Amino acid sequence: MAVPADFSFSIGTRLEGRHGRSGVLRTPHGSISTPAFIPVGTKATVKAVLPETMREIGAQALLANAYHLYLQPGSDIVDEAGGLSRFMNWPGPTFTDSGGFQVMSLGVGFKKVLAMEAVGVQSDEVIAKGKERLAVVDDDGVTFRSHLDGSKHRFTPEVSMGIQHRLGADIMFAFDELTTLFNTRGYQEKSLARTHEWAQRCIDEHERLTAQRTHRPYQALFAVIQGAQYEDLRRKACRDLESLRGSAGTGFDGYGIGGALEKHNLGTIVGWCCDELPEDKPRHLLGISEPEDFFVAIENGADTFDCVNPSRVARNAAIYVPEGRFNINTSRFRRDFTPIDETCDCYTCAHYTRAYIHHLFKAKEMLAATLCTIHNERFTIRLVDDIRASIDGGYYDEFKAEALGRWQGRITTPTT
Repeated sequence: MAVPADFSFSIGTRLEGRHGRSGVLRTPHGSISTPAFIPVGTKATVKAVLPETMREIGAQALLANAYHLYLQPGSDIVDEAGGLSRFMNWPGPTFTDSGGFQVMSLGVGFKKVLAMEAVGVQSDEVIAKGKERLAVVDDDGVTFRSHLDGSKHRFTPEVSMGIQHRLGADIMFAFDELTTLFNTRGYQEKSLARTHEWAQRCIDEHERLTAQRTHRPYQALFAVIQGAQYEDLRRKACRDLESLRGSAGTGFDGYGIGGALEKHNLGTIVGWCCDELPEDKPRHLLGISEPEDFFVAIENGADTFDCVNPSRVARNAAIYVPEGRFNINTSRFRRDFTPIDETCDCYTCAHYTRAYIHHLFKAKEMLAATLCTIHNERFTIRLVDDIRASIDGGYYDEFKAEALGRWQGRITTPTT
């Protein structure tokens, strides 16, 4: 029988004077040691890499996209297969987002990274250049047209919960409206109230479906905190969401920190939220992937986080190493017969050279994406694992100074 006790979170070592901590998040499909990076497998796959390989490189959990899986192959098919983990042959924990990101991306055409940089303009009617509005938000939900075939669909909090319950992820997110930094203060306030109302509807539907689907393991539900760059709105969102309960007394199992924000304010905003959130609940930061962001997010209280970036940039020949990022398809690597990173323990670095991977990109071979994705995902997972070890070992600040010094070029080596 599905019971909330199947999901829990315990705190390990705390960073003195800060919200940061290590911990363990327990789910029906296994435990996640935190802080942890959660690779994104949007359509039930991390592009170009086998699920078995993701396990080998140290991924503890994967995040899939409810919107994309609803459109293809359909959440009913995933449910019939036994849930997301079984469908994709991934034995560990899984996350699904609610579709809220697509409300923004389909509605105004911006990716999150662009929204984070979109400052100096205030407009609620803005749309990205060359884009068409495919989603329209109202107080009850969102009507959108599929990016695949133009067909019309409707998402409400209840629909999102139904899709995510059928997908069967261990951790789901409440349906929310993701705004951009272009939106006015007035719209941010209106959107926050709407997301709060949707969160209550998500809890109610989550309770109903959990009681109905006793043949499936318990699925945890996380609220999503919006409020853009406004401190009062962020703090209000945290307090309001923490107070919500379903008719059976169910509250949220954890919290996602999302929404538009300026990169240089990342730590400040995460800190505001963690000031207000209950300490005994896990916190997931949606959509970060750069080393500087990891340190800022973790020390300000984020326990888990996800991003498509390590795999996305890998498919475009961008490689992560401790000293920074470089493009392996440039001519200087044609005769470089060393590994991508001699300190890396991934399969790619153990078996292949920069020259060979350079050749694969020039020859437009699919193996290039596979080998680079393996490396980038392992680099990212390993970095966060090392941060966790430094918290537990009591040397976080020393590790941060050394790691960021190399990444930012203040400590140099000849390997790149």
